Amino acid sequence: MKHLSITLRVTLLYTLFMVLLAGLSLGFLFHAGAQSARQTRLDRMQQMVEDSRRNLEAKDGELEIDRDLEAFDDGVYLSLYDTAGVPLYGFVPRDFDNSVVFDAGTLRTVESGGRSWYLYDEQITVEEYGAVWVRSVAAADAVDATIGTLWHWALLVLPVFVVLAAVCGYLLTRRAFAPVRQITQTAKEIGAGGDLSRRIGLAGSGDEIHTLAAEFDAMFARLEDAFRREKQFTDDASHELRTPTAVILSQSEYALEQTHPAGETRAALESIHAQAARMAAMLSQLLMLARADKGRQPLHRERVDLSELVQMVAETEAEQAEKQKITVRTRLEPGVMVQGDETLLMRLVINLTENAIHYGRPGGWVLLTLGRQGGYAVGTVQDNGIGIAPENLDKIWQRFWQADAARSGGGAGLGLSMVQWIARAHGGRVTVESTLGTGSTFTFFLPCEKTENL
Repeated sequence: MKHLSITLRVTLLYTLFMVLLAGLSLGFLFHAGAQSARQTRLDRMQQMVEDSRRNLEAKDGELEIDRDLEAFDDGVYLSLYDTAGVPLYGFVPRDFDNSVVFDAGTLRTVESGGRSWYLYDEQITVEEYGAVWVRSVAAADAVDATIGTLWHWALLVLPVFVVLAAVCGYLLTRRAFAPVRQITQTAKEIGAGGDLSRRIGLAGSGDEIHTLAAEFDAMFARLEDAFRREKQFTDDASHELRTPTAVILSQSEYALEQTHPAGETRAALESIHAQAARMAAMLSQLLMLARADKGRQPLHRERVDLSELVQMVAETEAEQAEKQKITVRTRLEPGVMVQGDETLLMRLVINLTENAIHYGRPGGWVLLTLGRQGGYAVGTVQDNGIGIAPENLDKIWQRFWQADAARSGGGAGLGLSMVQWIARAHGGRVTVESTLGTGSTFTFFLPCEKTENL
């Protein structure tokens, strides 16, 4: 039951409660009804016996019975007997054994003829005649049959009641939890699209759920403001740092070209130049990501031969790979065309390839593949390098995160963040599979250009 939704669980509990309540109520009502019906029948039997007192008299030693004395009424039989048990008046049921011994003033249930009977005897003394036995008999199973019929109809109606209770309970619960579904849907949309400007906006009563929704809206507002300020800071910082970085880069180049420093001085200038170049590249990436976060990074879409682009990147990166004794291989399907920004797509492939080389093994290999699959251009960059630990697979897309800074190859931890954004900006995605100590495979999916040849 724990796997069911809260709506279904509440509905089941509500239905179970209603069924138990209905069952207990019906049980009580039928029990009370049965007792009342039995008591009414027994009261009538006693009443007919008492009425016989007023309708019996004797004259000259002979018993005279008034015509108003009823021998049968509403299922109750009345009969008179002398002290020897000889019938004097009235009727008894056909299936009743009238040899049952008299027992004055006692209401009894006896079995006779395969049926149950209520029996009540009373001895009456008639003046100038003597004692007379008055017996009233009624079928006990007639009352039970009526109760049984009612139970039968109740059992037929109960399933209908259960269904109605379940349907009504589900509708009421669903309506009660409608604000919760709205909160969940809004949270999902914010999580999927990253649009923190969305609000739940529940209106109406100030109950607990509406209060919770209002708190969520306030939290989203604070988060939106915090992310906006963070993005603005990244954008501003990137802009402000580009100029001094460019000055450092140009001045260090000038110093290296115009003078002829030697020894430690030259090494210091070369280090400054290298770090300035690294900082310039990092700022460029940061600025692009900051613009992308604000939706201000334009895509210059054009028809791109992705096969040629990947081949060109592989040939370019092969030179860098040779320095680490890593072989770059390709297995590309020709003529894979996409609509996209060629510069950004090239950056995507370069970042993945450089990442594979940086974390590769000396004497290892990097394999680039490309093909079509289900309307997508599917490319992979595979290596037999150090791999990624399972607990880090979700972290590699975070900005500035590095599993091993010592082997980052001078990177800033922004490359894979850019890869993910570029893929999403083109309507695609990128995934990773990796085994620690064995290697990694990054796979990117980009929509193919829709042409008649495909």
